[in-house]
Amino acid sequence: MAVPKKKTSKAKGRSRRASAWPLGQSARSVCPRCGSIKRPHRICSNCGWYAGRQVIDVD
Repeated sequence: MAVPKKKTSKAKGRSRRASAWPLGQSARSVCPRCGSIKRPHRICSNCGWYAGRQVIDVD
């Protein structure tokens, strides 16, 4: 049987395993107030509204 000559480092093994978990497309939703695309459960960066009220003043 073949035996490895050197020990495989932790970084090498972990990077090999990490390549099997590719990142997918991040989720998107539409702001009900201005209609711009935003991430879900976040303040809209275009108008500053979240959950039916203005959270930040964007001008």
